[in-house]
Amino acid sequence: WPLEAAEKQCLAADHMTDQMGAMLELRDRDVAERENCYLSFASRWQGDALVMDKFFSLVGSSQLPGALEHVKAAMSHPAFTLKNPNKARALLGSFGRNMQHFHAADGSGYAFLADQVLALDAINPQVASRIVSLFNRRQKLEAQRQALMTRELQRILSKDGLSKDVYEIVSKNLSA
Repeated sequence: WPLEAAEKQCLAADHMTDQMGAMLELRDRDVAERENCYLSFASRWQGDALVMDKFFSLVGSSQLPGALEHVKAAMSHPAFTLKNPNKARALLGSFGRNMQHFHAADGSGYAFLADQVLALDAINPQVASRIVSLFNRRQKLEAQRQALMTRELQRILSKDGLSKDVYEIVSKNLSA
């Protein structure tokens, strides 16, 4: 799609499906049209919880450089809260399945998600355990990423008062 056509569809759409289609087309393009569409969409639909879940999933799955920063910024959107399991799964779950950015060579994706697991564990251990299960691919990674992921899992495991839900997933992962 040409950028102008995607932006036009996004901004002129009279329903969410057309708008999401255009945003998906722009998701991995670092252009002003993407930013315009994302801002417009988030403003228009911020009162609709299910639609915003789709938005947060789109943000978390972006392949653009700086995707982690976009995820962090999305966490400050008024429609996002870690206390809402659907919001946490939409944004953090899609980021954890984002092969390029969750598995960043510097370990920043692992550290970020480990921080979120720890924050979630105090709020909702079941959601935290679901998010921490995204680390379960550890054994399939090369040695450097395995070590970075192991470090974050050990950090999670060392937290005082860790829930049984998260403890079980992390300890099984580390013993595998």
